[in-house]
Amino acid sequence: MKTEVNSARFLGIDYGTKRIGLALSDESHILAFPKEIILNDMNTFKKIGDLIRQEKVEEIVVGESVDFSGKLNALSGRIEVFILELEEKFKLPVRKQKEFLTSVEARRSSNEKKDSNKTQAHSKIKQTKSGRVDARAAALILQRYLDKINR
Repeated sequence: MKTEVNSARFLGIDYGTKRIGLALSDESHILAFPKEIILNDMNTFKKIGDLIRQEKVEEIVVGESVDFSGKLNALSGRIEVFILELEEKFKLPVRKQKEFLTSVEARRSSNEKKDSNKTQAHSKIKQTKSGRVDARAAALILQRYLDKINR
């Protein structure tokens, strides 16, 4: 008979107006891994809900968008509304983690080779690469939170 320790995970979210990056922690809440990207559309909460149920998510961590001076920026208001909807729909704790330059860091840490002939870059390929960056940024947000709570 198989016994499970704590199989619940944390969900990290990098909110964007077009795409939302998602990441999951391991069951020990030590490491974060990019999971996927979803479009920010009418199916957003259904997809997040499916993931919460499938992965037994017990807590959500959303990136809090700040500017270079550390103050909330234009996207912050939309993120706050998004957080309120998450709390209302899923009845899970939602934490905020500052996400300063996580997308830049995710791009920099990427192993993807840049196409030297950018004029031939197809928009769908660019979207896919951007999406992978969104999921990696979500993992960075979640990892920062995990590091903070595990100190």
